Amino acid sequence: MSGFRGAEKVVLLVAVAVMLLASLNAGAAPKFSDWSAPVNLGPVVNSPFLEQGPAISKDGRSLFFAAGAGRGGFGLQDLWVSQRASEDDPWGAPMNLGPTVNTAALETVPALSRDGHWMFFNSDRPGGFGLADLWASYREHVHDDFDWQTPINLGPGVNSAFLDQGAGYFENDDCGDEGEDDCAALLYFNSNRPGGVGALDIYVSAQMPDGSWGAAELVPELSGPDNDQRPIIRFDGLELFLWSNRPGGFGDADIWVSTRDAVSDPWGAPVNLGPTVNGPSLDAQGYLSSDRRTLYLASNRPGGLGGLDLYVTTRTRA
Repeated sequence: MSGFRGAEKVVLLVAVAVMLLASLNAGAAPKFSDWSAPVNLGPVVNSPFLEQGPAISKDGRSLFFAAGAGRGGFGLQDLWVSQRASEDDPWGAPMNLGPTVNTAALETVPALSRDGHWMFFNSDRPGGFGLADLWASYREHVHDDFDWQTPINLGPGVNSAFLDQGAGYFENDDCGDEGEDDCAALLYFNSNRPGGVGALDIYVSAQMPDGSWGAAELVPELSGPDNDQRPIIRFDGLELFLWSNRPGGFGDADIWVSTRDAVSDPWGAPVNLGPTVNGPSLDAQGYLSSDRRTLYLASNRPGGLGGLDLYVTTRTRA
């Protein structure tokens, strides 16, 4: 009987070890394949004019972007949306978001909060602090792409007398697990304000309890001597995409990625996505979908319809 109990203990210990290993693997960062060659979104979305700054909704059915005045609208660049019935359907004809959002000035490079209620974008409209400011619009109904309310300026914590643009919003899904400080939503963006290390640097501002945005701080590990722009963060906070003309690229500007093991860790040195995604032209403004496997970008590579076009690249779960 004593031998049998010993065998039971061994089986139990093995089972516990397997469960612990499964638990650790479940919490580990996902591994992915390399990115595919970008595919042009085609003549329904793109035009002979400028399309840039893509942002995809959480359900993958609404693609927001900026388009130049040649496409029509209200100003130098307006915000538009293209919709589709499902992720397997083609994109529909883009629709202008209308005069509540767009003005006679420039509105460009939208980004969405993960819950879909907020849209952040750049504008040089009157009422700002500098050359271009970050603004935000709220909607109550997250599946109504025309429910956006009058945009508000994000204030002097984020905006300055210089260029402030390219917002990327992050709200920690594990809020509170590592202390109360982790609960603040963060807005990453780029700016050419004094005190940086390059022409355009990456900054981050934390949202205050009253909803305002705190004083922006330089993110030195993401900033270099050249132009670093539009930081977009994966929803778990472990991967960040930006575009830059820093040394080591393949063209006028490339898309780069930075990773970290935990939200509390500093960002790692940005790594170029490589020549499959980046080419001799400009490849910019990457925006990651909620499935973590789809990246939208703007590019003026050969074969497009004109100006900057919108493209998509994908990867698979390893």
